[in-house]
Amino acid sequence: MKKTASRLSKLGAAALLAVGAAGTMQAHAQEKFTYMTNWYAQAEHGGFYQAVATGLYKKYGLDVTIKMGGPQVNIVQMMAAGQAECVMGSSDLQMIQMREGGVPVTTVAAVFQKDPQVLIAHDDVKKFEDLKGKTILIASSAQRGYWPWLKAKYGFNDAQTRPYTFNIQPFVADKNTAQQGYLTSEPFAIAKAGVKANTLMFSDQGYPAYATTVSCMDKTVKERSAAVASFVKATMEGWKSYLADPAPANALIKKDNPNMTDEQLAYSVAKLKEMGMVTGGDAASMGIGVMTDARAKASYDFLVEAKLIDPAKVKLSDTYSTAFVKDLKVMP
Repeated sequence: MKKTASRLSKLGAAALLAVGAAGTMQAHAQEKFTYMTNWYAQAEHGGFYQAVATGLYKKYGLDVTIKMGGPQVNIVQMMAAGQAECVMGSSDLQMIQMREGGVPVTTVAAVFQKDPQVLIAHDDVKKFEDLKGKTILIASSAQRGYWPWLKAKYGFNDAQTRPYTFNIQPFVADKNTAQQGYLTSEPFAIAKAGVKANTLMFSDQGYPAYATTVSCMDKTVKERSAAVASFVKATMEGWKSYLADPAPANALIKKDNPNMTDEQLAYSVAKLKEMGMVTGGDAASMGIGVMTDARAKASYDFLVEAKLIDPAKVKLSDTYSTAFVKDLKVMP
């Protein structure tokens, strides 16, 4: 795909017009729009479900379908094949790498101002440095994300890793083991299993990534900018509403994912609030969903330094646009 220097400025102009249109509800009447999440329905997706449940998407002229992802679902591939307008990036890092790999995807909003990725260790481990020499269970995807960051920062090595299978039992059974997790999920399951553990959060130590992104094909951003703007606006209002009263979304989440419990949902919402995942950082002063040039550059620079992307193959300015969020100001 040919890139032009003016691509982002054109996107910006289109988005500003679209944001204005969204504000006055000028998107086409009940325009169909599909968003794919990156996992089974859960509280971490609450704002999207809330915007469906409370009619916010309809208010802004959209007939939105939320499709669940999962461990065997390649959501970016499905989006590229036209099965979704936008997808939930696990992080902006992941989406930058997708673009370097040839997928013309742009991140237009970031719900989580911090990446909820954590390492969970037994209670003798108080800080990351204490994990030297211990076995660390990580998913294969970590090799292209947080693991190179941890290695560079704390001197960990590949020999101490083993595959994480999204099952907490190996961790529970071995006090010399730590495992990856999501702040709002695995720590709850481990506590329920009666194991005392400490949770170490990457973002507290300078890990730059955003998480839970709205990432869309360039074609969608260009040709359906009003719909994208409406989707982003309604979504961020959905997140504000969800954190105030999660009941409407939670009913839909449990419908999509019958394995989800009220107890897990309540724990996750409490953690999202406690850690300011949605409303902290720049969002506190600039609005929910905001992205900044400085943060985007920090993510890009990390990927370059870790040799996870070739800067000759992907320009920072092609990977994201702040046009849909910078003037949105859905304040917490």
